Amino acid sequence: MTQIGHEHNGHTATVASPNGTEITLAWAAMTDTGLRREANEDSFLAETPLFVVADGMGGHSAGDVASGAVVSRLAELSGQSAVGPAAIEDALRLAVQDMHEKVGVTDAGSGTTVTGVAITATTGADSAWLVFNIGDSRVYVLSGGVLEQLTRDHSVVQELLDAGHITPEEAETHPHSNVITRAVGFHEDPVPDYQLIPIEAGMRLLICSDGLTKELTNYGIRHFLLANPRPGDAVEKLVEAALGNGGRDNVTVVVVDVVAVRRGDSQYAGEMKGERS
Repeated sequence: MTQIGHEHNGHTATVASPNGTEITLAWAAMTDTGLRREANEDSFLAETPLFVVADGMGGHSAGDVASGAVVSRLAELSGQSAVGPAAIEDALRLAVQDMHEKVGVTDAGSGTTVTGVAITATTGADSAWLVFNIGDSRVYVLSGGVLEQLTRDHSVVQELLDAGHITPEEAETHPHSNVITRAVGFHEDPVPDYQLIPIEAGMRLLICSDGLTKELTNYGIRHFLLANPRPGDAVEKLVEAALGNGGRDNVTVVVVDVVAVRRGDSQYAGEMKGERS
């Protein structure tokens, strides 16, 4: 388990994007081993401009090393005003090299998921979130009370769903729910899926490992995100709920709020209402 950045007590910072826009963010992160695992193989990074969760696999030490290598390499991009796909992919390739150098700890069966968001520069006038994903950890956005899953799982269950062979209800209890089809650290280039979404005041992002989504439905996730305005409270309640519903896996949660967006012309794009910490 590698934790980089501010944990559940929360943090707020204003970031100057490349186009001169000031973005005020509030965030918090929390991870827990869960009730059935002996070790925590999840890792997270929560420092601007990157917010990332990695869920390691391959057994105790191997999974820990794999997820830790990913967030440690991505953390080298912290403090920049923006991060693009090329920088993310370079960091992931270096992380794979780091994994292979851990002789006696990792092997051909070790790897990790990685999912997250990064502030990135676009060809237009505004900055945006770059959402990226390999594996079955997820990114959600809550905006206007509506929760939307932004990432698509790379998993056997997702492929069965896409093909219409199982229903969403069957997917929740499918025996192959732990089998993923893409990961960082195996014999393939670690290139994530990407999408861009606008950075808008009032939006809340959730980055999490499947230890959360195994235990809570989208309805439950939305409930705790809406009921807890402070990011620190939100991550704590989400982790508590996952443990209360069984805690079958390591659970890691990062919540990021866009508090305000101020453009260079002093025109306000908006601010969130209510207190954040």
